[in-house]
Amino acid sequence: MILLAGAAHASAAGLPMADDLAAAGRAAAARGQPLVVMVSLPRCPYCHIVRQQYLQPLLERNEIVVREVDMMSSRMLRDFDGRQVSSQSWARARDVRLAPTVLFLDAAGQPLAGSLVGVSAEFYGGYLDQALAASRQRLARAHGTMPASD
Repeated sequence: MILLAGAAHASAAGLPMADDLAAAGRAAAARGQPLVVMVSLPRCPYCHIVRQQYLQPLLERNEIVVREVDMMSSRMLRDFDGRQVSSQSWARARDVRLAPTVLFLDAAGQPLAGSLVGVSAEFYGGYLDQALAASRQRLARAHGTMPASD
């Protein structure tokens, strides 16, 4: 696994930057989807891989609602409870220490699946698919649209 330490307008790479996570979370929930948040760093080659090879294609196929947060930026965003915070503070409050980190959140900002930290070229697509499926399943169960299994 490769690790690198460390606004709904599109970033230079194409993912929408977070500006209102509460609104994005509601939009995702209305579609029965998790809100996918990629926490990144500028000029991070591993962030570029995750963005371009994994998240951007899903976004283009309208399969995910995604926002990007620059973990070092002072850019302000609206948190899930309506507060204005810097992107850096938001990432720090979620204990994000490495980029890229991909979070799978419900409409209240609570995690639905484990975060994906770093990138492993061999398995990343599978890990992403598993996290998305687990998130969607948890949302469906929470809304009573899917019977519990096990």
